[in-house]
Amino acid sequence: MRVLILLVALICGLPSFASARCDVTTPTEIVVLGEVRLAYQSVGSARDPALLMIMGLGGQLIHWPDEVLERLCESGFRVIRFDNRDVGLSAWTGSPPAANLAYEVLRYRLGLPVAAPYGLRDMARDSLRLLDALGIEQAHVLGASMGGMIAQHVADLAPERVLSLTLVMTSSGAQGLPAPSPALLELLARREAPNREVAIEQQADLLAALGSPDVSDDRVSLREQAARSYDRAFNPEGVQRQLLAILAEPSRVELLNRLKVPTLVVHGTSDPLLPVMHGVHVAAHIKGSELKLIPGLAHRFQDAFKEPLLSAVLPHLMAHRQLDGHWARL
Repeated sequence: MRVLILLVALICGLPSFASARCDVTTPTEIVVLGEVRLAYQSVGSARDPALLMIMGLGGQLIHWPDEVLERLCESGFRVIRFDNRDVGLSAWTGSPPAANLAYEVLRYRLGLPVAAPYGLRDMARDSLRLLDALGIEQAHVLGASMGGMIAQHVADLAPERVLSLTLVMTSSGAQGLPAPSPALLELLARREAPNREVAIEQQADLLAALGSPDVSDDRVSLREQAARSYDRAFNPEGVQRQLLAILAEPSRVELLNRLKVPTLVVHGTSDPLLPVMHGVHVAAHIKGSELKLIPGLAHRFQDAFKEPLLSAVLPHLMAHRQLDGHWARL
């Protein structure tokens, strides 16, 4: 009878326990990794399998929706989100050579080599070194957009450390895939702003352009999102260096062909930046991978698509989740 009472008490207390364990307001920490300083947040129990989430171009850790993190954590994962080098509260302390973004973009469009102070593979090593600093030997890895490109390199550099790979709204970088419109590329590269107000309006314009045609954006909400990002950190030069790293990257088809980790590719049918064939192409070159297309999803984590994204991602993560025991995280 005592055992039964204990089990009932445990079960009844699980929701509040999970809520306390999955507190997304946990403080942001800083770790110094050589010439890179990374800001990160760890949500959940250190005894749970780690899920490393890698953000896209110019994105900060706050751009992963809190509700999504909570659901992932409540599903039994230690969720780690961080600012990539050169954005947010993270930094790259190298000495960048003088670079003309417009000139390098032109070279890219002409198929000529692009100069970049660092590459996506360097950023993948940042991710692995962050895991090292946290004492994590293996992790599930989820990357979005540029973060998905970085995640591809993580799985190539250290496949033995990747329990599963989830690639969201990303690309193989192969030639011949549909390109975004020049207008969208211009918005993406437009980072110079004389003051906070202009910077916020520019970011709101970009967010609107990356959104789904199936969703009506509220301009006030877009400005609020842009203001939150600006007030936390504003480093347009860092974003330009990240963009150069993407442009300087050759096709990753050979890399994808040799990946052997369990992989899920998720892409939206309405992505204006990386049209849906980018996701199809990625999945086609990773042996045994699974492809899930989400109707209407564009290139942002909009509220209307949080549940479809979780419904796509969670079964894959749970299928490859490793625990020492069912009660290890209680």
